[in-house]
Amino acid sequence: MAQCHMFLLELIILCSFLKGTSEVTETRVFSSSGENVRLPCNNALSDCTSTTWTYTRLSGTVELIAGGEKKNDIERRERLSLGSDCSLNIKKVTQEDYGHYICRQYVNDKQQGTDAPVYLHVLRVSSSSSQTEIRSGSVTLSCQLYSYGVSCDTLVRSEGIQLIWVNQTGVNLMTDSRYQIFFSSTHCISTLTTTLLNEDHNREWRCQVTQRNHPKISATYTVKYSDQEDLSDRPAPHNQEIVISAVVVALAVLVAVFWVIYKKKAYNKRETHSSVFKDVNEHKGTYETINMAIPSMPNANEQTDDVTYSEVTSSSKKQVQMDNDHSNDTVTYAAIRGTEYAPQDGLYASVKK
Repeated sequence: MAQCHMFLLELIILCSFLKGTSEVTETRVFSSSGENVRLPCNNALSDCTSTTWTYTRLSGTVELIAGGEKKNDIERRERLSLGSDCSLNIKKVTQEDYGHYICRQYVNDKQQGTDAPVYLHVLRVSSSSSQTEIRSGSVTLSCQLYSYGVSCDTLVRSEGIQLIWVNQTGVNLMTDSRYQIFFSSTHCISTLTTTLLNEDHNREWRCQVTQRNHPKISATYTVKYSDQEDLSDRPAPHNQEIVISAVVVALAVLVAVFWVIYKKKAYNKRETHSSVFKDVNEHKGTYETINMAIPSMPNANEQTDDVTYSEVTSSSKKQVQMDNDHSNDTVTYAAIRGTEYAPQDGLYASVKK
């Protein structure tokens, strides 16, 4: 009888152990790229100084936290921190952070309890264009769920995971014929291809992860056109604006050219007029009128020499340089004419300028 009771007691302990083991289950955390994420530690103790976090992926296992302190030899050390509940916090998650995380508790170098595994899945949306601003008339967006330790097919079949595209109001774009959507369960990628319209500038497309039709996380992509963007399918008014702008620029260039030509002609005309005016002034002569008086008839008894003198002097203002000497040209005209009535002492007429 005593042996029977002992057997029942062992059976109860075994069942309790199996029940406790079954309560430790895997935790799946979904996050989108660029967000902050918290990975819970389901076997946390009151003192987190006994906590250790490890990270496993294809490249191997790396210890991130040991004895409640961050390791110094890890690349993402600045983005990691330990919460007051022994959870692991990661800032600005990237697709490189996905993988298998394990929280363990050690007391006196002995593990307490069982492992608390956490699988981190990271969602990221990217464009087929390497440019931050789209320059072509069409765009292809890729939405990928990065996972480790489980295939995408398993997530779809057993977990009911789906990747869907929705617009800003949450409507599934699969119902819109404008979009071509393709899903690959091999790499957990859903692509969206569409021809851009003018109203798509600053439009937001959202890729959403659902589990059994319940939204889990989402990642967005906003289309931005570059300044040089010239989409072929933009409305006609846009093309008209381009033509008008080209005409305005051409007219401005023509006006500038005509203005330069006009100014040049005006300058040449002014120079020619000034030169002619100068030549006229320099060659202008001076003319004098000489009035000569003829004396009255001499007496019959008086003897005369019958000679008349007249002198005309003309001077030009034009300067002529010869051997670095400046002088005025002076020309004197003299005429001697006989007259039968001239007085004996002669008649002189002189005009000087």
